[in-house]
Amino acid sequence: MKITRDDVRNIAIIAHVDHGKTTLVDELLKQSGVFSEHQEVAERVMDSNDIERERGITILSKNTAVTYGNTKINIIDTPGHADFGGEVERVLKMVNGVILVVDAFEGAMPQTKFVLKKALELDLNVIVCVNKIDRPEARPAEVEEEVLELFLELDANDKQLDSPFIYASAKAGVASEDPNVMGTDMKPLFDKIIEYIPAPEGDPEAGTQVLISTIDYNEYVGRIGVGKVDNGTLKLNQEAVIVNAHEPDKKIKVKIGKLYEFQGLNKVEVTEAGIGSIVAISGIADIKIGDTICSPENPEAIPFQKISEPTIAMHFMVNDSPLAGKEGKFVTSRHIRDRLFRELNTDVSLRVEETDTTESFKVSGRGELHLSVLIENMRREGYEFAVSKAEVIYKEDDRGKKTEPFEIAVIDVPDEYAGTVINMLNNRKGEMTGMAPTGNGTTRLEFNIPSRGLIGFRGDFMTATKGNGIINTIFDGYDAYKGDMSYRSQGSLIAFEAGEAITYGLFNAQERGTLFIGPGEQVYGGMVVGQCGRSEDIEVNVCKRKQLTNTRASGSDEALKLTPPKILSLEQALDFIDNDELLEITPKTIRIRKKILDPTLRMRAKRAAQNS
Repeated sequence: MKITRDDVRNIAIIAHVDHGKTTLVDELLKQSGVFSEHQEVAERVMDSNDIERERGITILSKNTAVTYGNTKINIIDTPGHADFGGEVERVLKMVNGVILVVDAFEGAMPQTKFVLKKALELDLNVIVCVNKIDRPEARPAEVEEEVLELFLELDANDKQLDSPFIYASAKAGVASEDPNVMGTDMKPLFDKIIEYIPAPEGDPEAGTQVLISTIDYNEYVGRIGVGKVDNGTLKLNQEAVIVNAHEPDKKIKVKIGKLYEFQGLNKVEVTEAGIGSIVAISGIADIKIGDTICSPENPEAIPFQKISEPTIAMHFMVNDSPLAGKEGKFVTSRHIRDRLFRELNTDVSLRVEETDTTESFKVSGRGELHLSVLIENMRREGYEFAVSKAEVIYKEDDRGKKTEPFEIAVIDVPDEYAGTVINMLNNRKGEMTGMAPTGNGTTRLEFNIPSRGLIGFRGDFMTATKGNGIINTIFDGYDAYKGDMSYRSQGSLIAFEAGEAITYGLFNAQERGTLFIGPGEQVYGGMVVGQCGRSEDIEVNVCKRKQLTNTRASGSDEALKLTPPKILSLEQALDFIDNDELLEITPKTIRIRKKILDPTLRMRAKRAAQNS
């Protein structure tokens, strides 16, 4: 018999990137008394990983729990960026409702639509939290209209259309039910969660059923499965069976080694957990997302949606440049292979495939950001390797026609740059689907564009809009191939010989384009040292010294003025590289190089490619 467990609520916080989810969770933790009065709490305490803190984005979904009155509220903070959408889709299976956070100025954005669609499909109750209402340019009334339009567009039912609205400033730690009244604390939001989010239901007398929705990983205990107890109870040392809705033959006997529930930011060991509890289970070696842990008597898998397929791939390979092995700690193909396969423990949207050679691995993900975060993590851990240009993954449709992934791009730009941006996206096979003024002298453009048209676009876009443009993209599905497209209009400046870059050589080279390096840096033949001003590649000698003569004016070298080099970030370098180039990644340096370092062999390969 099904019962309702009234002392528990399970919610996920969903939103577009940077609309304030993680800050909101911080405040819910603080105001529920999770931290002691004298405890110093870092800002965005849920973003535990270095890259998350630096970029201000959430990459991994996190679990926490607070107690409000007599009710335990399990909260899951989810990523807002489209590349980590796989994380959001899964965790929604653990909850009975969501808080949709929307920025009071930016309003509904592409990812807002994506995460809301997933929540409505699962028939979850939604509380809309209009955040940042203390921003000077906040427009809560219009944003409320936008969100309601979004509900209608996504075919929400009557119950969902009646979703309550809360107006908050997560940073100030206040919430209110009235857009014109600044609250004094988060109580209105807590009350609305208790009132509006349904309590979990289940049959405590039935056989155990726990669907694993996320995987955590710990060096000491290995894989940790996180999921919700749907039926029955789960006990320590209980004998159980693992089954999976997508693998009908799977049936593995296991024993529950360690059982935890969440309290604040900690996992607390428990001996048993009842229906509605969100639990973490360790001690099961190869537990996977989508597995159901059941009682052995009557094992029945809980249905689970398949993880979205990757749309973009690049090759990770052993670094074989002349400077290889000088800065990295882990440099062999075995090191790289082990690390990539270990990433699969926690990242379900990632695919790693072996290639014809043991030196290279094909890694596929949901987007450039998804893969760049993995590259940055590996670099910081001491890995040295090379990566190729990101390429989209093509498919064939039922009629055998080539199809490619498309994205919806929503772009906010100052009015004066709108024409330039439209032109840039048209050249990359984009199709404009909407254009509207957003006030404050900006225009919002909507485009449907092949994913490969966005590879390398962000750098050009930021330059064209003088850093004032905002671009957000979301995967829209596969469609017919749009034909060939050129990525880069300018060539590379390539170092002619190995050695140390000298002011004199750099001074002569900078007339040909924009340099990426300064004096004193080590270079080698075939390394890309800058961007050419013209469309072809040009070799330059940055190691060239001035010939000494008897009649040489003293101080003539000091008179050479070098333009400061353009230092590329990891994302900019990934955007810049062309199909015949690689990015050499070490813990200290990022270098761009040609795949074929020898100029004669490079020329032959280019001719062969043109003739084929």
